[in-house]
Amino acid sequence: MNWTKQENSTGTLTVTLEGEPWEKACAKAFNRMKANLNLKGFRKGQVPDALAKKSIPAQAVYEEAANMVAQEALDSGVKEYKLDLVARPVLTVKDATEKSVTLEFTCTVSPDVELGDWKSIKAEKKAVEVSEEEIEQEMQHLQDHFADWVLKEDGEPAEIGDQVTIDFVGMKDGTPFEGGSGENYPLVLGSNTFIPGFEDQLVGIKPEEKRTIEVTFPENYQVADLAGQPATFEVTAHDIKFRELPEINDELIVRLKRDGIETVEKYKEEAKNALLAQKEKAAEDEFTNDILNQLQAMTKIDLPEVMTEGEVDRMYREFEQNISQAGFTADQFLQATGQDKAAIRAQMKPEAENRVKMQLTLEALANQAEIDITEDMINDEYKMLSEMYHMPVEQIRQVIYPDQIVFTLKQQKALDLLKKNAQE
Repeated sequence: MNWTKQENSTGTLTVTLEGEPWEKACAKAFNRMKANLNLKGFRKGQVPDALAKKSIPAQAVYEEAANMVAQEALDSGVKEYKLDLVARPVLTVKDATEKSVTLEFTCTVSPDVELGDWKSIKAEKKAVEVSEEEIEQEMQHLQDHFADWVLKEDGEPAEIGDQVTIDFVGMKDGTPFEGGSGENYPLVLGSNTFIPGFEDQLVGIKPEEKRTIEVTFPENYQVADLAGQPATFEVTAHDIKFRELPEINDELIVRLKRDGIETVEKYKEEAKNALLAQKEKAAEDEFTNDILNQLQAMTKIDLPEVMTEGEVDRMYREFEQNISQAGFTADQFLQATGQDKAAIRAQMKPEAENRVKMQLTLEALANQAEIDITEDMINDEYKMLSEMYHMPVEQIRQVIYPDQIVFTLKQQKALDLLKKNAQE
């Protein structure tokens, strides 16, 4: 048995079988093939050995025998050389005779990770605070939520921020085009709902006034026949409404119907806490990304393509699941956006490569730091997942295996070590 490492984390595991073990494998393979042999004048499985040997090529027997013993031979080699396979090996059968055979497994293994001086990484997490202006913005959002649309007095023109109910007919070269017409459409001026230039030309319009609006569709407009083309819209205005904001008081807060929040002061306190939590998370994410970017910059990994493609596969499955939750299939999304699966996968590839490299880097750091995951840690993680998903631990264990828990905990503890070191 021999293992020869090659470039890009590939190598060849060579296993030679000879003597009695190989001869027994050949005999077993021959009997299996003979049992399925159809020969005129004999029932299936009842063909004499002498006739069966004439009908079954010796090379076919060797191939069958090799396939029968391949997994055991591979397992033995993986154990002896401590190989961490990341893809299914490719088997090549060589020099097969009735006395011996050589099995060559072309393997892709987890790449070597050359860690840099990670203890030299330094970073600082930003301090965060919430200003009074930000609290006031939250109060304005609250007002917007409960604002009412109120009819303007007769004859008052429309302004930016007003809602104008319009009828419109869009025409290209004097001919109405599909999808370009509507009746009693409530349009908020300044919302940028329509194509650029349309809403600006309605500023100052009055109820029942008609206007001709000229615009040019964007070059990237989704309808190819209209992209970059000039068009004319005949518009008739009806109701014009302004947004009336409610007074900020305890009565308004009560309308939110949130437990424990019934006063303006209490709402401001909750808003401040929520903003602070958002900012702290953003600061933590920025701090983490800074550290990980420094770590990755000093780490050398010759990543096999198969590992990147495997991560792309996982990301694409996540993409399909997310699309399905929105009520679409991946094919419907691709058709609507004019893309194909290959294009989406190509977009995912850089992120997939980055994910795999980071996982390998943190794993190498965990090994170097001799981070150990105990049985108690694993049990605590299962308990936490059980509480999170409201499922019994036994049921969680059926879908999330202990080795997955160990992997996740090692990654997290390696990251925690990195953060602690960077701040110190």
